[in-house]
Order: sequence, then C-alpha cells, then structure tokens
Amino acid sequence: MKPYDPQAVEQAAQAWWEESDSFRAVEDAGREKFYCLSMFPYPSGRLHMGHVRNYTIGDVISRFQRMQGRNVLQPMGWDAFGLPAENAAIKHGVPPAKWTYENIDYMRGQLKRLGFAYDWSREIATCRPEYYRWEQWFFLRLLEKGLVYRKNAMVNWDPVDQTVLANEQVIDGRGWRSGAPVERREIPQWFLKITAYAEELLRGLDELEGWPEEVRTMQRNWIGRSEGVEFSFEVPGSDERLTVYTTRPDTLMGVTYVAV
Repeated sequence: MKPYDPQAVEQAAQAWWEESDSFRAVEDAGREKFYCLSMFPYPSGRLHMGHVRNYTIGDVISRFQRMQGRNVLQPMGWDAFGLPAENAAIKHGVPPAKWTYENIDYMRGQLKRLGFAYDWSREIATCRPEYYRWEQWFFLRLLEKGLVYRKNAMVNWDPVDQTVLANEQVIDGRGWRSGAPVERREIPQWFLKITAYAEELLRGLDELEGWPEEVRTMQRNWIGRSEGVEFSFEVPGSDERLTVYTTRPDTLMGVTYVAV
C-alpha cells in the first residue's frame, strides 16, 4: 500500500474541481437556494490562521448544505479599498494598485490550496471600477432621496492608518490593525439617515430567531432610536434660548444647572 500523500491527493482533487466547475452556482428552479458569504479578506499579503479558521467554518457550512441537496452559492472577493492599502504601499515603496493586486493573486492561490468550495467565477475586488461604480450609484440615489447627510462628528482616528475606526475596531484604546493610540477628532462625516427606518429595523430584530441577545442589543444601540422631549431653557440676560433634548422629562424639576 502506498503511503498517503496529501499534497498529491489534494492537488489532484482541486484540479478536478476547477476543471469541472464543481462549485459554480447555476440557476436551478427545482432546488432550494442557499447563500453562504464569509466576510471578504483585506489583501494584506498573506493569510493567517484567523483567516483559515473563519473560512473553514463557512466552507463546512456550505458543503453541509450542498450535501443536503441545496443549490449553494459561496462567493469570494477582496475588501481592497481604503487608506490602509495606500499606507502599506507607501511603506513598501510600491504603487497601491500593484501592491493590492499582487497580494490578491497570492492570497487567491492560498485559498485555492486550502481547498475551499468557492465559486471563483463571481470573484470581486472592491477597488475595481466595475464594482465601486455601483456603490457610487447607490450613494447618489440615497442622496437624491435625502437619506444621507453630512455634518461634523467626533470619531476614532488612527494616526498611523490615517483613517476613522469604528468603536469595535478600538481595542484598549489602540487601533486594531496598527496598534497606535487612537485619537478623538471632530471631522466632517457622511451619515445614513437610518432614523427614517428605525422602527422597522427594531421590529425586524425581534424576528431574528436564534441570534444571541448580546448581538441584538448591539444592533439596537447602533440603531439608536429613542423617545423624548425637546425643549428650551431661557438664558438670563439674553433673548437667546438653549434647546436641549432628554429622554427623561420627568427629571426636569430637579435640574439645577446646564453645562454646554
């Protein structure tokens, strides 16, 4: 008996999958659909064990659903836009496009060697004009409908990556990628007017069966809907009034001072 040679066996299987388009999703009205999308990786140059863990989980789910007879679509793409790519390219002394596309090519090869069941015919990269033109189109439609607006706001600023971070990307006061101390800055920002859909979004959260309560709580906080009262304080010696908002109007009789 020949010893098991994983490299030879895996290469042969992967070559057959590719030649046969084994994981290509096609229209089939007679089969139930299943869509499995894992978060697209940032093309930083190399996969690490965190990538392997996350994409293995998604692949196991996809393969299980395929074994149940469902028509499975599991695509792959690259979150390849933004200042981190530009900063990395500057650090390595190469043009951002060259840096990004070379990393994509290398990481694609790594994912294929891992044997994940992706439909590579649907591969996208967010830095390609044929992709981001639709993001621009969608943004302009939102702008026309009055669902986006611009105003100054305090943000978490990473001084190394030179970009804004979400609260979840700040770990112990430092940027999740650069490790630099995060600064608080006030800069112009674009906002989606989700308040127009807050009630609908909150109702939808209550219908999510099987979701952890802590995740739903995070979503409720992110939606940020609240009910309260807007009223004005008189300013002694002035005709001006100071307008404030509170969710606890029942406490107003105990107000002793106002700080701006």
